[in-house]
Amino acid sequence: MPKEIVAVLLLTLAGFLVGGVYSTWKSMKFMAMLLAAAAVIAVGGAVVWLTS
Repeated sequence: MPKEIVAVLLLTLAGFLVGGVYSTWKSMKFMAMLLAAAAVIAVGGAVVWLTS
């Protein structure tokens, strides 16, 4: 699989996770923080994947 596709999939995953952060922030802040951390890891993974 080309590395651009993997990076796009990771960025898409990060987008879904950010949406989860937005929707859970008022009710479950701890879960929202976990989702935010996962989104940051996904974006970081996409950047590392593209630069390697």
